[in-house]
Amino acid sequence: MEPSSRHDRLTRLAETTLQPGFVGTTVPDWVRRGIAGGGLTSVVLFGRNIVDPEQVARLTAGLRAENRDLIIAIDEEAGDVTRLEAWTGASRPGNLALGAVDDVDLTESVARDIGRELHAAGISLNYAPSADVNSNPLNPVIGARSFGARTDVVSRHTAAWVRGLQSAGVAACAKHFPGHGDTSVDSHHGLPQVSASVEEIAATALPPFVAAMEAGVRVVMTAHLLAPAYDPDLPATLSPRILVDLLRGELGFDGLVVTDGIEMSAVTARYGIDGATVRAVKGGADAVCVGGEHAGEATFDLLTDALVRAVLDGTLPEARISEAAARVAEFAAWSGSRTRAVATDDAASDIGLVAARRALRVLTGQNGNGEAGGQDRSSVLPLVGAPHVVELSPTMNLAVDGQTPWGVAAPLSDLLPGTTSVRLTEADLRESGDLLDRKGLDPAAERSLVVVVRDAARHGWMSAAMARLLGSRPDAVVVEMGVPNGAAPGAVHLVTHGATRVSGVAAAEFLAGRR
Repeated sequence: MEPSSRHDRLTRLAETTLQPGFVGTTVPDWVRRGIAGGGLTSVVLFGRNIVDPEQVARLTAGLRAENRDLIIAIDEEAGDVTRLEAWTGASRPGNLALGAVDDVDLTESVARDIGRELHAAGISLNYAPSADVNSNPLNPVIGARSFGARTDVVSRHTAAWVRGLQSAGVAACAKHFPGHGDTSVDSHHGLPQVSASVEEIAATALPPFVAAMEAGVRVVMTAHLLAPAYDPDLPATLSPRILVDLLRGELGFDGLVVTDGIEMSAVTARYGIDGATVRAVKGGADAVCVGGEHAGEATFDLLTDALVRAVLDGTLPEARISEAAARVAEFAAWSGSRTRAVATDDAASDIGLVAARRALRVLTGQNGNGEAGGQDRSSVLPLVGAPHVVELSPTMNLAVDGQTPWGVAAPLSDLLPGTTSVRLTEADLRESGDLLDRKGLDPAAERSLVVVVRDAARHGWMSAAMARLLGSRPDAVVVEMGVPNGAAPGAVHLVTHGATRVSGVAAAEFLAGRR
């Protein structure tokens, strides 16, 4: 084979293994050229690519103009991680809420509803569900994205979510293998480590992935974490011991393996984005997700060239990249046929609100100091008159779009006109020592006070601010929109199991006595 012909063939193989994102709401020229050239077989959509359902449908149609089997992926977990509704807030609760309800039929219905919307928009692969068992309650990156802390709950709801989504013609992706729940580091910023033994991982973290495979999941996403029990040197995304020996060998998975965003610091800090890409494909990944933070032609070209060079210099076996590209092409043909063949019902559904309402939990019996003997719920709720709402807002991890609306103040204002509110961050409170009094307590004089928190147990500043507010107002209502920790501060403590827009609506309804 002539050198130029081999180089061209390797370039097409390398392009096939990449799943890049891009900037804009129309198809960039470089993406169109890549698809037309026969190499680029996948793209990923993010919130920045989305305006409304009609625009997304036009965008996906434009992407498929050169290849009707093009894989169009998205990270639509619903709940806190949403791309389709990044600008409006999710209309369906996330995994923790579904796990709290623990009705697999409901979970399957919610996932099917998501699948219908994605299918209508022309999307063929969804990087969901999270199959992680959130066994560390202080986990900074999984949290409410998990169905819960119990392996059996996560397993049955992972399987139900997969069945529901794929019944609507969209491929599901179980993530983050071999399990990101027992970690304390956000892989966007550092390398998490799972200290559990092989036996412990097999008993707690792996069963949801097995359940997903038994439900027919087509794709598994890797985790950027170190699991020394399997491989003391390489993160799972780069490890043949985990991706080949464990996932394919021991567990028998024969579908597509895709990486988590390859630009994340857990793998790039040591290997660079190009080095991590080469090692991921060499280690057993078939497709490399990129573009959450590095979206553009330059990154696509960099990674393509790195893969080609690695084959030419012997670092990456040509048989391995050929195998990866073949598996991508096989998946593209399957997903393309599903995209065209499965009919969907585009009728509006209220299943998300139904699920959010069922996920609400109401606790009473403690006052603002956390002591027994709080006020009776009937004397606090429903709220009488327009309340003042204080929302304590954390800095979100990069998996969550920071601009996505959340909270209780907005929907409560719709139900109780005259409601006032303030949203405060750690930086706000650090800059002004009396801000909590001026913005939180003073406007609530002679009015009901609602304090909204999000993962308060993970944020010392938030817990301290909540305690200060409740010290002055033990009659306040507290709404926890993250992972609950078992405590019930406030006269009434409402747990939503997630911070989605629809969860805020369900909480506001309850506070206003509309349910």
